[in-house]
Amino acid sequence: MPDLTGKIAIVTGANTGIGYEVAKALYQKGAIVTISARDMEKAVSAAERIKKESGKAGGLEIGLLNLASLDDVKTFADQFSEGHHRLDILVNNAGVMIPPPSRTNDGFELQFGVNFIGHFALTAHLLPLLNAADAARVVTLSSGAATLAPGIDFGNLKLENTYDSWREYAVSKLADILFTYELDRRLKAGQSKVLSVAAHPGVTRTDLQRHIGSDVLEGLFAQFDTVMEAWQGALPTLFAATDSSIRGGEFIGPDGPNEYAGYPTLSKHSSPSMTDQALAQELWDYAETATGMKFDF
Repeated sequence: MPDLTGKIAIVTGANTGIGYEVAKALYQKGAIVTISARDMEKAVSAAERIKKESGKAGGLEIGLLNLASLDDVKTFADQFSEGHHRLDILVNNAGVMIPPPSRTNDGFELQFGVNFIGHFALTAHLLPLLNAADAARVVTLSSGAATLAPGIDFGNLKLENTYDSWREYAVSKLADILFTYELDRRLKAGQSKVLSVAAHPGVTRTDLQRHIGSDVLEGLFAQFDTVMEAWQGALPTLFAATDSSIRGGEFIGPDGPNEYAGYPTLSKHSSPSMTDQALAQELWDYAETATGMKFDF
């Protein structure tokens, strides 16, 4: 990783798992990192742990961010904007995986609402600060599960019909990759220097799997040759956020078999839905209407 002294970064869901490891690594390279989480006590604890494990390096700030509430997303973005004139790195990391059927404060199915809608709104709010930086980056976490979603049922994004936890997770991660690619196209059309990049961690043991029973989880992990720890799963995200070879519109994942584990490289994960520009446009229009946010390119 390059020296990041003076760079300003936000990592969502940075109190645990991959987000924590990303925030720590950015801090160790000199960045001023905002640890954003929906629990302030956990965010403070994470910052203290990072300082204890890393010593004096960059800077750490704390931000209360509940991605399940569009009002709270706006409050976080407004408060951050009051104290900063630019943003160099935005890591849309926070996520929910296969919870019981539930909705966000705004009525969206929880996984779609947190994993995609909340991050869409956050990125829109912060785009002026990203544009004010020199070649800023937006890194959005997706998953190999995105390939399992054949499309998006726009009539079931608020649990109007049925709920399947794994299906909804795959849809949310498909939305994340469609967002990454469409944001990249629009940034380029607007001649912005901001890069939009996606990453996925492979098979990584983190708190994201808390809704999976331990017996079931260990059975799932037993199917894989390697299950990475959080620091290893963070590598594709860190590569996407900092490496000089990165270009907008790329998808970074591990280089091992089936991209389950390994070191960062361009992902080969793809599907007709992931590269469907008409679907990406439809999703973008839906998200703009749902959030009331329009990106100022």
